[in-house]
Amino acid sequence: MYVVDSKVTVPDHKADDLISIYQNRSRLVDGQAGFLSFQLLQNEHRPGELTVHMEWESKQAYLDWARSEQFKKIHELEKNYPDQELQGYVPKVYKYEVVAT
Repeated sequence: MYVVDSKVTVPDHKADDLISIYQNRSRLVDGQAGFLSFQLLQNEHRPGELTVHMEWESKQAYLDWARSEQFKKIHELEKNYPDQELQGYVPKVYKYEVVAT
């Protein structure tokens, strides 16, 4: 299994706006071959710290997604957030190969 986490920190007062965006996400990734799950995580002590957690069957499945037209489409949508301030926050991406369960 392969895990990709994208962590972003926004001002606490913007957290609910970002959560709403993800609650209404396009779901284009859901049908991608090798996709297992998506979760949006919020740090319980720092509400503005949010992490998109995605699980994939393999690194190759993730790479296929990252090179797809759907991936490009989703990331183009991010450029059109109605809240200009949220557009300026760039997540830090962490990638992990699951080595034990």
